[in-house]
Amino acid sequence: MERVTDTQIPTDWSYLMDMDGVLVHEEHAIPGADAFISELTERNANFIVVTNNPIYTRRDLRARLLASGLNIPEERIWTSALATAQFLHNQRPGGSAFVIGEVGLTTAMHEAGYVLTDRSPDYVVLGETRTYSFEAITTAIRLILGGSRFVSTNPDPTGPSRAGVLPAAGAVAALIEKATGRTPYFVGKPNPLMMRSAMRAIGAHSESTLMIGDRMDTDVIAGLESGMPTVLVMTGISTMETVAEYPFRPTLILNSVADLIGHTEDPFRVISPVW
Repeated sequence: MERVTDTQIPTDWSYLMDMDGVLVHEEHAIPGADAFISELTERNANFIVVTNNPIYTRRDLRARLLASGLNIPEERIWTSALATAQFLHNQRPGGSAFVIGEVGLTTAMHEAGYVLTDRSPDYVVLGETRTYSFEAITTAIRLILGGSRFVSTNPDPTGPSRAGVLPAAGAVAALIEKATGRTPYFVGKPNPLMMRSAMRAIGAHSESTLMIGDRMDTDVIAGLESGMPTVLVMTGISTMETVAEYPFRPTLILNSVADLIGHTEDPFRVISPVW
């Protein structure tokens, strides 16, 4: 694998970073995450938090992060719900959709100018909710069989909760796909579309943007396929053992974002990377 060389190092890095497993675990900040965000803010660095979670609005996520001690402005948060709404607006401005999801997705769809309806919608849009309804899933299946196009915010099969894992959009999408024979288009990570839309939101470019994530199968591959160098942190899903299972590698592996404190101007000068 080719590492970033001195001649390739940008003079000013932008940062895309995952939220869960990189900055927070449920309601608690990962040690050092607050100092890392503070350093980026003090340097006026260009950064954005990118999450596949479509349940919450940016305002909700800002409040959640603030309660964990992380002061991140709303405009520095990008969700799969926002990326999905933007994608649909670009595909079919002023369209209609039947939506399964929470306020984060329905708000994004309304703001994109979409009408939410169960009467012959252009799209069926599957997000995430803690209360999946069999009736809503049945409606989605019938609408897709009737000609509505099938889109999902993200492919994650499960999500975390205090009680353990929960079925997420990817698992419910598999149920609908089995019933209809129609494969959904997933907008969220690892789709590079999600990464490019986040970079556009902050005016960043792939050659000078670093992707930080905790999962090889979403964060690292999304960054790789978007042309960005990548940092994998060991505070979430992936481990050194699971890294070895993949044919690709991150540019850098660190214990946590705390290792980047003092090195955000030049992240590839970190003194003791894991790899």
